[in-house]
Amino acid sequence: MPQIQPFPFVSVSGKPYERGVQYGRAVADRVRLSASRYGQTLRNIGYSEASQMALIRSLEQAIGEFQPAYLDEMRGIAAGADVPFEDIVMINARTEVLAKARAEKTMPSDAEDEDGCTGVLVLPSRSATGQLIHAQNWDWKADCVDTGIVLRVRGDDGPDYLTFVEAGGLARSGLNAAGVSITANYLESDRDFTQMGVPLSLLRRRVLEEPVFANALRTIATTPKSCSNNIMLGMAEGFGIDFECAPDEAFPIWPGDDQLIVHANHWMSPVARTKLRDTGCENSPDSYYRDWRVRQLLNAAPKVDRNAVKAALFDAFGTPHSVCRPPRLGTRHTLSATVAMIVMLPASGEMDVAPMPALNRVFTRYSLQHEPIIEVA
Repeated sequence: MPQIQPFPFVSVSGKPYERGVQYGRAVADRVRLSASRYGQTLRNIGYSEASQMALIRSLEQAIGEFQPAYLDEMRGIAAGADVPFEDIVMINARTEVLAKARAEKTMPSDAEDEDGCTGVLVLPSRSATGQLIHAQNWDWKADCVDTGIVLRVRGDDGPDYLTFVEAGGLARSGLNAAGVSITANYLESDRDFTQMGVPLSLLRRRVLEEPVFANALRTIATTPKSCSNNIMLGMAEGFGIDFECAPDEAFPIWPGDDQLIVHANHWMSPVARTKLRDTGCENSPDSYYRDWRVRQLLNAAPKVDRNAVKAALFDAFGTPHSVCRPPRLGTRHTLSATVAMIVMLPASGEMDVAPMPALNRVFTRYSLQHEPIIEVA
């Protein structure tokens, strides 16, 4: 098997449009690949030209009302990579568009595969170094290993931040210089698409711009969304929380007595489970044991470090329907995999990332302060 290359590192600075142009130029091939995949989505699910533009304009309006500067940055990315602006909007709203098509049963059976992800937060009292650890396996289409990047933003409108993201996107998993960290993973409920909300990727981006953790909590807990999502927030000073988000309500989950939060792709909050219906089991039935396995492995030792977190996220129990998913055919007949493992130390401003971890255990350490370093696990 050919060696799997690290995700490209892009560092940008300046005003939003300038940053976008730098970003788009630096990884133009990857942005174009993302655009070719997600830009075709509306056509693939049967939207007419008029319907496509109406949806794009409604998304653009929602983004502009939430944070107008994000549209400037998207226009910069489009200009830098020489792709249509509408495709950059689609990349940043792909969760909403795909989930909506799934909910309305307009998506062809072979169009897209299920999202997944297993997230972990370790509070400092359980950490061998006394630092909070925040990590995630990102499960998605296997060929998206060719569109992932790590982006560092040094701006004049908030703390510097580091994010793993699909090229063309503004943010996904990440941390900032204020010690705030975020990961998110797929959930479904019967409340999805009863309202229009802010695209989830832009909520993640807003959190990474926030110097005050309490305001990051408010952003996630109170901003209207179009579809459900699970969002995990870490605070380098020593706190973590998980929000199971329906479009119109957020259900908090705190660390247990083991000082851990582990979350896969099913609703866990007892309050949430009495108020809504979990509709995602068809897409990720393995969720019910993935979080159990990770918690079991982490609780085998009184203290854990980032290597122990990596070892838990490499778990192959139930493979190929495992915590660390090798490339396999998914429920929608496309090739699915754990595309990236991301392990963060927010207090140190460090993020270790391994592409296709079921096949590759080589991590690159990305940093807010330093250039990337490749390390063998």
